[in-house]
Amino acid sequence: MLGYSPNRSLLNPKFDGYKLHAISQEDVVAAFPLEYKPTQSTVSTRAPLSFQEVQSRIRHNHLSISPEGRRAVYVDSDFRVVLIDLHSEPLSPVFTVLYDMPQPMQTSSTEVFQKEYPSAVFLSYHVVFASDGNGTLYTLNIGPDSACHVVGTHDIPVDAGESLSVSSPPFRIHSAVHTSDDTAVVLLSARHRDQSEDTKPIRGPGNWKGTQVEFDIYAARFKFPLSGPGDDILPLDIVWHRRGADVPSYTTYDPTLRAFLLTGASVYRPRHEAQPSTYNPTPDEIAPIPSKDENLDTPPAPAGPPKPPPYAWTQDDTEVTIAFPLPALTDKANINVHFSSHTLTVLVSGNSTKSSPLPHYMLTRLWGPITPSSSFWTWDAQATGSYGLLTLHLEKQNERTRWPQVFEPVPNVQIEEVTETMDPSELYNIREHLEKYTATLHEGTDASGLGLGTGVSTLEGDMEEDVDAESGNLVRLTWIGEDGSTPAWAKEQAEIPVDILSLPLPGTSGVSFVVKHTVDGLVYTLSAEAGTPVWKHTNTFSALAFVLASKRDRRFTYHEPSKAVHAFESGSVDYGGHLYAYMSAPPGERQAKESILKVGGGDSGSILGVGAVQDRKGQYVVLCLCEGELIILRDILNDDN
Repeated sequence: MLGYSPNRSLLNPKFDGYKLHAISQEDVVAAFPLEYKPTQSTVSTRAPLSFQEVQSRIRHNHLSISPEGRRAVYVDSDFRVVLIDLHSEPLSPVFTVLYDMPQPMQTSSTEVFQKEYPSAVFLSYHVVFASDGNGTLYTLNIGPDSACHVVGTHDIPVDAGESLSVSSPPFRIHSAVHTSDDTAVVLLSARHRDQSEDTKPIRGPGNWKGTQVEFDIYAARFKFPLSGPGDDILPLDIVWHRRGADVPSYTTYDPTLRAFLLTGASVYRPRHEAQPSTYNPTPDEIAPIPSKDENLDTPPAPAGPPKPPPYAWTQDDTEVTIAFPLPALTDKANINVHFSSHTLTVLVSGNSTKSSPLPHYMLTRLWGPITPSSSFWTWDAQATGSYGLLTLHLEKQNERTRWPQVFEPVPNVQIEEVTETMDPSELYNIREHLEKYTATLHEGTDASGLGLGTGVSTLEGDMEEDVDAESGNLVRLTWIGEDGSTPAWAKEQAEIPVDILSLPLPGTSGVSFVVKHTVDGLVYTLSAEAGTPVWKHTNTFSALAFVLASKRDRRFTYHEPSKAVHAFESGSVDYGGHLYAYMSAPPGERQAKESILKVGGGDSGSILGVGAVQDRKGQYVVLCLCEGELIILRDILNDDN
């Protein structure tokens, strides 16, 4: 992961699971109605969004925290830039309108492309950059008593896009940092467009032709002190310009390395360097590939419910993980598992049926050697379903060796081959598949739950693939020097994908990621050594990938590296959102704490932004910006919880 192996002393192979730790809702959660309400609907409905733009808007954090963590800012539905300060005793927010941005004019030419969400970020305690989402950037200076003055109005110069754009494109502000005492850099993103797109007729979502969408990343430089607003909109001073196939999910600046870090689904290359192209075949070009002994000319047999495989498995460089679905009422005493260097024994006592046979592997030879002393198994009897999960974790003797299958082929012995599950978080869906399968066989029920009739829906597999694609957080890390060049040490790492489960909680210090490692979440913290970045494994959230896989309505997942991971559901008026907090536990502890709080939903509406600020006593509180309320969470980052 990130070029470094996990620290074995921080892993917890004997971890059993999370234990619910009750936190009083009344003691921790306080809600305050908003006079100035944000929205997630301020976009044109005539121009369709690409998949990347939809995903980016879902994860867009509408709340920005000042660098010293003392105040927050957001933009409401009427383009007002709103400052949030906290008063102590009793803890309560104070809202101040810093600036009322002019509302963009809606014309046929501006509707060719979707406007961005209005956005605002802090440069310092006294300076805020705000965008109307339609191509204009305002620099705001906050004086005593929160009095605000506009000290600059800018847009992206038309020649920044190779003279192909006829106007400043709508853009979003990602971050603003000081690169020296008198210089600041603001990172912006905008959907790439050329002159042909500016004049393209508007089409509705039903007949919009799909094309490969790209996004421009601009670094705009500001010199201080600023001269003042004047009456003109000035062109931004673009220091460097990159392009990629996705909107960045996270940006930061490291002053020691003097470089910016961008994370996204693609690498962000210099604009003159072409992105690797992908080829999507048409339906006529797709031909089925026959499997062994399959005759494609034979008429297909009558459709029936497909039987799930006997187990699911996945692997990484060091481990093979196997999951067997078993009846939930199986007693742990009836499970017999034995590891040896080259064989595996799995015997389960009970009533084995044709629809759900129990595993029976007696000294079955594995494809590769394992280390028995470091291998282990767990039994999770799911109380709310018909099936639980027997999970085996086998440590490879030969690291970095890829296993093509779990068991070694043996002549004249029938052992069903099972294809590897590439996404470890999907490993545990096998029990759901088996439950649907047996329900279909015994009851003739609709396995999809969508009213499609009896039997297993032919759409079921496609729907699961869509969910898999939406739940992925596979990103690339792109390092860019202050002048726009690529540091020599960064060229080899850019193409390495990293599966990130959580980003650092806005408002807290340091740069770290929680990275998926089998079913665990490993915290990698950034430091600089000898002028190069070093990612060090500093903590482990055991089974985090497993527990997060079931949280399909997650909007934000943030962490404080040494304490907890917080997963926020989006919530809605009709559906209450929740915060799931997974606490860190020392290596060797068999359980860790999990807490659940109601956050968002109902009068609060959907949660749109999250960040941590310090009150006047220096204690962290978490702000949750919702559509109708600001929710303050107290003490959840303290060591006592």
